[in-house]
Amino acid sequence: MSTRRNGGASGVTGAVAFIGFGEAGQAFARRGDRAFDRKTTYPSARAAKLAEYEAGGVKGCETARAALADAAVVLSLVTADQALEAAQDDAALLEPGALWLDMNSVAPGTKRAAAAAIEAAGGRYADVAVMAPVHPAGMAVPLLVAGPHAADAAAALAAIGFTNVEVTGPKVGDASAIKMIRSVMVKGIEALTAECILAAHRAGVTDAVIASLDASAKAQGWGERADYNLDRMLAHGTRRAAEMEEVARTLAELGIEPAMTRGTIARQREIGAIGGGVPEGLAAKLAAIEGLVRGEAA
Repeated sequence: MSTRRNGGASGVTGAVAFIGFGEAGQAFARRGDRAFDRKTTYPSARAAKLAEYEAGGVKGCETARAALADAAVVLSLVTADQALEAAQDDAALLEPGALWLDMNSVAPGTKRAAAAAIEAAGGRYADVAVMAPVHPAGMAVPLLVAGPHAADAAAALAAIGFTNVEVTGPKVGDASAIKMIRSVMVKGIEALTAECILAAHRAGVTDAVIASLDASAKAQGWGERADYNLDRMLAHGTRRAAEMEEVARTLAELGIEPAMTRGTIARQREIGAIGGGVPEGLAAKLAAIEGLVRGEAA
């Protein structure tokens, strides 16, 4: 089943709450929405997180209970390793019939386990896959929705302001399977790029390798592509590695040994651990990565 919605639904009756208030939460939250980030449980992070809420006109809550009180729709946007725990911890706090929209990048099996917790507590669970970076798309980011409550979830998302929502399957896990399996290619290409371009750099043949790749793929110059892929890994490699752990689980659930995916996990985590901001340009990124490697060797 595939049904696309382009907005226009009536407003959501009841509060909208966000569990998680990182990059995606801040991109999607509207003035007056509520948000609770699990990081606010740590005193060292509380002030900074609550300041982020206030800057966007969002009501920051210091507990999940406060955020979820009377909420009709909940958008779960935590890190991949927290997605199941958030559902299990917060299920009992939901209003009866509240929609829990699990927008996290996790395996179908993880979403099914989260759905079981939400449904057992009287909530309604929907599997939502975010199919592109939230910036610059914002509320136009493509979303896939699946599960027995997918139609209601899609209507709620449209009412909130999302304009590119597609119902893609009747079972929890249908949307996340598309996202996870697609990520084998998308995140895998990033990791392969890092391995290739770093080797070329060390061998002193970067320009020649890029020219050779350009000759076989003209849609985008490989220098530009390498710069972009390293940019994504430096900025989000740690989060992407957590997501790719779920990709590995997805493949294992299908009986496929995730050999390349495990390599992608390691490379994304390695590059993502560098920190210190993302340098501008390919040469600067390579220097930053090589600087870390030389520092570890020393």
